[in-house]
Amino acid sequence: MEEKLHALRASLKGELRWDKKTLIMYATDASAYREMPLAVAIPKDVDDLRALIMFASAHGSSLIPRTAGTSLAGQVVGGGIVVDLSKHFNQIIEFHSEQKWITVQPGVIRDELNMYLKPYQLYFGPETSTANRAMIGGMVGNNSCGSNSLIYKSTREHTLAIEALLSDGSLVTFTALSFEEFCEKCALPTLEGAIYKHIRSLLSNFSNQQEIRKEFPKSTIKRRNTGYAIDLLLDTDPFTAGGDPFNFCKLLCGSEGTLAFITSITLKVVDLPKNPSGLLCIHFASLEDALQGNLIALKHEPMVSELMDHYILTCTKSNLAQSKNRFFVEGEPAAILVVEYAGADVDEIVEKVRVVEAELRELGLGYHFPLVLGEDKKKVWDLRKAGLGLLSNTPGDAKPVAVIEDTAVAVEDLPAYIREFNEILTRYGLYSVHYAHAATGELHLRPILNLKTAEGKAQFRLVATEIAKLVKRYQGSLSGEHGDGRLRGEFIASMIGENNYKMLQDIKNVWDPNHIFNPGKIVDTPAMDSFLRYDQAEGQSRPVPSVFRYGGQHILQHVEQCNGSGDCRKTALSGGTMCPSYMATRNEQDTTRARANILREILSTSTKENPFDHREIKDVLDLCLSCKGCKSECPSSVDMAKLKADFLQAYHDANGVPVRSWMIAHVDQLTKLASPFSLIYNWVVEHRILGQALKHMLGFAQERALPKIARQSLRSWFKKRRRTPLREDRGIVYFFFDEFTNYNDVEIGKKAILLLEGLGYSVGMVNHPSSGRALISKGLLREAKKIANKQVHAFAPLIGTAIALVGVEPSAILSFRDEYVDLVDEALIPAAETIASQAFTIEEFLYKEILAGKITPDLFAHEEMEIALHTHCQQKAWGLQDGLAFVLRFLPGRTVHVIPSGCCGMAGSFGYEKEHYALSQAIGNLVLFPYIRKKKPQEIVVASGTSCRHQIKEGVRELAVHPVEILYAALLNRQ
Repeated sequence: MEEKLHALRASLKGELRWDKKTLIMYATDASAYREMPLAVAIPKDVDDLRALIMFASAHGSSLIPRTAGTSLAGQVVGGGIVVDLSKHFNQIIEFHSEQKWITVQPGVIRDELNMYLKPYQLYFGPETSTANRAMIGGMVGNNSCGSNSLIYKSTREHTLAIEALLSDGSLVTFTALSFEEFCEKCALPTLEGAIYKHIRSLLSNFSNQQEIRKEFPKSTIKRRNTGYAIDLLLDTDPFTAGGDPFNFCKLLCGSEGTLAFITSITLKVVDLPKNPSGLLCIHFASLEDALQGNLIALKHEPMVSELMDHYILTCTKSNLAQSKNRFFVEGEPAAILVVEYAGADVDEIVEKVRVVEAELRELGLGYHFPLVLGEDKKKVWDLRKAGLGLLSNTPGDAKPVAVIEDTAVAVEDLPAYIREFNEILTRYGLYSVHYAHAATGELHLRPILNLKTAEGKAQFRLVATEIAKLVKRYQGSLSGEHGDGRLRGEFIASMIGENNYKMLQDIKNVWDPNHIFNPGKIVDTPAMDSFLRYDQAEGQSRPVPSVFRYGGQHILQHVEQCNGSGDCRKTALSGGTMCPSYMATRNEQDTTRARANILREILSTSTKENPFDHREIKDVLDLCLSCKGCKSECPSSVDMAKLKADFLQAYHDANGVPVRSWMIAHVDQLTKLASPFSLIYNWVVEHRILGQALKHMLGFAQERALPKIARQSLRSWFKKRRRTPLREDRGIVYFFFDEFTNYNDVEIGKKAILLLEGLGYSVGMVNHPSSGRALISKGLLREAKKIANKQVHAFAPLIGTAIALVGVEPSAILSFRDEYVDLVDEALIPAAETIASQAFTIEEFLYKEILAGKITPDLFAHEEMEIALHTHCQQKAWGLQDGLAFVLRFLPGRTVHVIPSGCCGMAGSFGYEKEHYALSQAIGNLVLFPYIRKKKPQEIVVASGTSCRHQIKEGVRELAVHPVEILYAALLNRQ
């Protein structure tokens, strides 16, 4: 097979890989399943797809189509060739705004499609919670719905035509057909003709028609994806008089790539909603009350009704990004219904909501009824969409598991169904999470199981079997929107009857006689408890050592919080920081998910004494910029920067520390040594030949300018300067003299200190070590641990007498809040946590003081000024960007435009290293550089990080200033 794969690779324009790390990355999706593929293909065009089909047919292999890889039932897990369409099949092919249809390739992202349509006031309706990375091909494969399906139904209802390759390599188009056109198709002497003749034979049979109408889920259930949709084809002309025209798209939607390989999709789009809407967030004391309240809310014709139970809401408290979105939550509700009502204006919405609230209160349902309007609605929906990932953010091996999370019943049956559902779980000592689509009778229900144990695996099957029987009693659908895959395929025969299941098998065999298209999904699936994610790790229970602590877990458990939901696959167009390298390369290898997959697989199975000593881990972690975006934006809070640092320490233990890494890690000490000779050092680094030689020796990119050292350190200036008396004493703040501000950005440090004093704060200096930031980033964690301990010893005796510990460089001062707490000796944890609570970036400190009324606008001069603000990644990770913008807007006359950028691409030493320079620039060119190039001439670029300012200077030849420089220049009482 190796020889055959080499020949296939040579015939493709795209890529074909079968190295170990690639296979690991593609062995899982967002489900509980794992199976090593034969290879991974990244095709460039339809010819590549045809070549893959011919190869699979000739060599008894199979093709697993994949876009974002966020499926929850194992749809893109298999032993064949995984075909990743996300990188090259992402074009819009044709668009007709007046006719309201658009043709796209399967790799087009749902939210980005709507960004394209927005100027035309059009919209593609179905919206999954993964919409910022979910792709249209995957939405067709699963027949995705989403929270607004009450209005927009499923992807099937919006799919007009599909172009696809059949199993013989022929390219065909499926679309709506008249009776005459249908008959013409049946007469074709081709595979296309055979599939039309077969469906005509199948659905013309009266006995088959009776079986389908008797056994398939209730037609009133808006979400039903059980098996192939032959029930919907039966309702079309020519089989049902007056039905819609026959269209095989109804069958292909929800077929999970098992029948044909889709190359393009034509979608119906609708008018963008013009009326405003509001979210009525109804708080309930019990889940039962919420389900009854849902029926009341639906009487008043909402657009959406979504449920979050207390388990989801509790998870949001500990997530940095989502904790800010809880602004509307009052008390500790057992459940919240988020119900969206539209109106001609806000007054009409308020009146609708008043009526709903009155009816609910009369029935004793609900205790708090906030109405959320305008921009705040997005925060509520972000909270709701984060539910899937948040569920993985629980310590330990037991997790909420996707096993029966996709059941759908008629909405009027939902309260009784959930009552019986929970009674079944209680019998087995289990509890389920409840959330999502109350409006359409589909709550996502996840029991908490430990799939690492034999007992947990037995419960996995037991729960699936029991709930399948319950769903059948309610004539519901075992899958509402997440698909059958290999999770529910085993139960389809019992859900729709053996005769109907035999029809599904016949359809598969006619369309795909050699089973090359995603075999083992929907029909003829392996046992639902086989190929589970942790099967390969049985018996591997030895502890994996780490230097960092991981919140009551060991390091492997922290890795396992990643459930594959793929939030790290969003692009720069969707905003945010995570994951900058993926945004630039669009390679799965560069996602946080891929890095977690590699770590989980190898740490679970390695037989080496040092399980981190694997080149595959190093290769996949290499392009992690340690930006900390995942710390807040990953709903599972997987902190890949910490994991990378721990990996590097262990890898260095086995292989030694590279010279460049050692020098970067000890940049503070080297700079201190060079400081007395700053004039000579600066002359050398600016000299054309000597500077180039030095960069070559260090392994730095020649395009970079090395940072210069100030003639006088900040500490030296602070000791020698003459202080003027404070006009008023607001208390003492201790200044953190990080190594970058102390030796390189000294003028910024001076202005920061003078600004604080000009505002009435006494500034204190402590004899403390450097931040150790570079040691952490290069994995010298045991050295960094010693520094963290020293910091605690230095500041613990003083922090109680001070207002705050304040720093200028975000990555340095935020180490107190982040890494130090998880690094210090256990005996020092309480003191470290106390210091962390008082450690602030200077802008954050000023923000708090402004809100407390201690700083007023009259302390600053009025000046008309436009500011373009880029904030440091770690400020974004800690949610500090808005406060920084607030402080600058607080200055009279200043207008602040926050650049919607993620990481600048420099990331400390990352952008200096020659092998990373091109990627560093590519990241800068995603959002930051284009914004600055197009800004108004009078706009001043402000950037809080020293790396960010260097990147901006070299990337767009623009001098960015620190926020402190703006604030100090505006201060009336300057010293």
